[in-house]
Amino acid sequence: MLHRALRLVRQYHNESIVGLSRALNIPKETIEQFETGKTSPSVDMLQRYSSHFDIPVPSFVFFSETLGTQGRLSKQLRLNLAGKVLDVLEWASKKNESTKEA
Repeated sequence: MLHRALRLVRQYHNESIVGLSRALNIPKETIEQFETGKTSPSVDMLQRYSSHFDIPVPSFVFFSETLGTQGRLSKQLRLNLAGKVLDVLEWASKKNESTKEA
């Protein structure tokens, strides 16, 4: 789910893949691989995303599928909750895009 979070945060901030590529000084193909889940970003790369979008790294990591099983909520419940939050963000992103077109 980390790949979805990275994509939605970029879309929410109205940033193109090319623009983010330039801002982070990495190839656009790398961003595409992150956003499709083909590769996972390193901690350093997450810090760069964090700095660029002014979002704490733990907020990105929260949506990752590798959440630990520690804590009061079960892993499955946390994954379901993270999925629902991403669904809401995706809905908001689509609504934002349709408002721009009007």
